[in-house]
Amino acid sequence: MVPYRSRNSSAINSAGPRKKENLAIWIQRRGNKVTRTYRTPIKRWIVFLGKASLFPKEETHMKKSLVFAMAMALGVTATAFAANPFSDVPAGHWAYAAVAKLAAAGIVDGYPDGTYKGDRTMTRYEMAQIVAKALAKGAIGADDKLVGEFADELDNLGVRVARLEKNADNVKITGSVKLRNVANDGGKFENGADGDTNYLRTDIFFTGEVNDNWHYVAMLENNQYFQGQNESGNDDTDFQRAYLTGNIGVVNLSAGRQEGFWGDGNIYDDRVDSVKATVPFGVARFTAEYGKMANKSAYGWTKDSRNPENRFDYKDNQSVADEFWATGLYGTWGNFDLGAEYLHADDVNGNVGIINGTDKIWDVSAKYNVGKFSLGAMYLKGDDDTLKDYSEYKDADDDGYVVSMGWAGAKASDPGSWGLYAKYYDQGAPTVIDHTMNGAWDKFDGEGFKGYNVGGNVTLAKNMVATVEYYDLKGKESDQHARTLWSQLVVTF
Repeated sequence: MVPYRSRNSSAINSAGPRKKENLAIWIQRRGNKVTRTYRTPIKRWIVFLGKASLFPKEETHMKKSLVFAMAMALGVTATAFAANPFSDVPAGHWAYAAVAKLAAAGIVDGYPDGTYKGDRTMTRYEMAQIVAKALAKGAIGADDKLVGEFADELDNLGVRVARLEKNADNVKITGSVKLRNVANDGGKFENGADGDTNYLRTDIFFTGEVNDNWHYVAMLENNQYFQGQNESGNDDTDFQRAYLTGNIGVVNLSAGRQEGFWGDGNIYDDRVDSVKATVPFGVARFTAEYGKMANKSAYGWTKDSRNPENRFDYKDNQSVADEFWATGLYGTWGNFDLGAEYLHADDVNGNVGIINGTDKIWDVSAKYNVGKFSLGAMYLKGDDDTLKDYSEYKDADDDGYVVSMGWAGAKASDPGSWGLYAKYYDQGAPTVIDHTMNGAWDKFDGEGFKGYNVGGNVTLAKNMVATVEYYDLKGKESDQHARTLWSQLVVTF
């Protein structure tokens, strides 16, 4: 599974819980991007899907009481469960009875080696799976705070539909408003192409219930570009998302116009018309996707080289690429998030991105997470044949790497929360189709780029998050820079 997609976490063990409160209020979500596996420092012993009234001061006792509270929420008596299947939870262990109940009820699973690993830190994806199972078993209700906390992850698992919206209308409307400013300069911005651009982006999401297992999601996007003396607000509106999603057995399926996101956005982050399948197994998941890369939308700073007088007149009828297929394998082991992907895209449009022709890209990545700190690295390899259309750069690099680090992150529901992050890029042109970054990566046609990004975000008030990012990119084969100062204020509702 941008810069505005980063998520953050914070420890819940630093302070004791308050009486009669749901554990969900302690769970800190990683900033703002979805989809992917994120870490939450929740020990497996303290997964709590109900409410507890007894919270002893000792941390060990606290863990114990919460396990038993979760088990009692299932309504299973002390004698009505099968023998505990986990080798590292012996009969004399304080959590034996509770863990056995949860395993018998199908709420928690062990590992292939037959262990439970109760002291291991969980990921948000694992926690969402437990919440989903508890929903299905009736251990918690659709209005539970944990359901709201893990709504995005539950949505990706395909269990959001009726259970989450049971007490609401058949169509739920949410959205966000983003006020953005982009300031560009450097050698790649000549002939008056640099300077400030301001625009307002509004995203409206519609989630419609089809049945208990399937739902429909659509996103209507409006961009208002403020330019000229009167700041008139020239705008465009279109559907960026329109897809159906649900489960067939353990397989989550989605089909329609949806988000394509590969290489953590370093390869591609834009619309696709596709069919996607996700299969979870243990702490890992496998994805496969087939479709066509959809039309490229023009955002405020994007310039059409064929019409330099109007930077907003982009050729919307051009696809990023034709047919594509992609696979990915992701998982979390200990403090490490690991992933590997392969993407094959036919007829990549160089007028949209920075490369022409059929491109084949694979990547491997690893991220180490400890507390609020994360450190990641990714290696990418593209198809050298795509460089043949660029005689000037036919011997340019076809691989690259990205190194990232981050500390915490702003959480929209937590005023005053904040985060910092940085990335270093060194990417040959064949490793990029449509990058997620807010810097001017597409200025380095055919040669690829290198450079860095530093940024930070802070929650000014509930559901109001401000972000500032600075990019300094340079061509891998030239000396020209493209510098971008990007800022955004997001209001969610």
